Amino acid sequence: MRVLLVGAGGVGTAVTRIAARRDFLTHMVVADYDLSRAEAAVAALDEKQGQGQEQGQGQQGRFSARRLDASDQEAVRQVLADERCDVLLNATDPRFVMPLFDAALAAGAHYMDMAMSLSAPHATTPYEDCGVKLGDEQFAKAAEWEAAGRLALVGMGVEPGLSDVFARYAADQLFDEIEEIGVRDGADLTVEGYDFAPSFSIWTTIEECLNPPVVYEKDRGWHTTAPFSEPEVFEFPEGIGPVECVNVEHEEVLLIPRWIDARRVTFKYGLGDDFIAKLKTLHELGLDSTAKVTVPGPDGPVAVSPRDVVAACLPDPATLGDRMKGKTCAGTWVKGTKDGAAREVYLYHVVDNEWSMREYGSQAVVWQTAVNPVIALELLAGGVWKGSGVLGPEALSPQPFLDLLTAYGSPWGMREEI
Repeated sequence: MRVLLVGAGGVGTAVTRIAARRDFLTHMVVADYDLSRAEAAVAALDEKQGQGQEQGQGQQGRFSARRLDASDQEAVRQVLADERCDVLLNATDPRFVMPLFDAALAAGAHYMDMAMSLSAPHATTPYEDCGVKLGDEQFAKAAEWEAAGRLALVGMGVEPGLSDVFARYAADQLFDEIEEIGVRDGADLTVEGYDFAPSFSIWTTIEECLNPPVVYEKDRGWHTTAPFSEPEVFEFPEGIGPVECVNVEHEEVLLIPRWIDARRVTFKYGLGDDFIAKLKTLHELGLDSTAKVTVPGPDGPVAVSPRDVVAACLPDPATLGDRMKGKTCAGTWVKGTKDGAAREVYLYHVVDNEWSMREYGSQAVVWQTAVNPVIALELLAGGVWKGSGVLGPEALSPQPFLDLLTAYGSPWGMREEI
């Protein structure tokens, strides 16, 4: 399999380190707007092998670096053609989903992402009704992908991604009827030396946390609530403990009901009061805006996005691994019945930052995100997963995925709640 990886940030770099240990990959082109980042990701693979930490043959020849503007659809299509790539793996932020998605279709390649096309709030009732939902732009082109016989596997990170695989597994193996599927994400991670240092892209974090959260109810369909609504304390496994979680806009709520019969679907994220307060302040000051404003510069006025300024002022999450301690947990809580009896389970995946840094040199949150698309690529390469159109992870068989996750050295768990 030949893959074009677009984006050599924290997640993209972790993808290369995980994929380098698997033999299904013939070649991966690592592309980024900043060529030095792509080159550094590729160079690090052979450097690590030279230190005796990698297995197998050298990575030179299997990985190469290119400069690429993810917003330039024609340039992306040309690289896919020139490099004879089978799949485009999108590891950029959601702003670039559509040009990359469209370029892959135009080039006759398959496509995979970890976050879907952006939403837009309802113009008059944003905290009651959906406007443009996450992924709407992609699903609108599903027929084109199906007609082309190509697969766009969307939302294939950890959340969305692994969480959706868990939902499918629960529906297939653990329940006869499902009352509610609730994705619950929490951690006890701390970053030494920083009072505020998000462990994931602040651009994406602002987008999903300040947008109206979407809730699915079978008798009502998709609808929205106010940000940070319906707080609950959820007990996370493996020593993380209780964390207060709140509603956040996330793709699982838009994906799961398309393939799984459940009366209610939610996503709640353990943010903490301090993090929520800072996000609210950014919103009140207009610093979450993506609309460009004009500011004075030494060579004249410069147009900048306030959100991009915030992102530039904060540390790169990919560089925080050495300062981070603790674990992160992604999981799917499911409530329903099996054989006439009530059942409630939590399917989860925990990554310890000390382990991911020692084994891969990647901090826990980005590693946990990156491992899932690599597994999906391996399943596609082997013909275990196949399909056409625009599909979410829950449209495909979960057991092979979960088996490979364990084979990759990072097993998942399940906790019976009742």
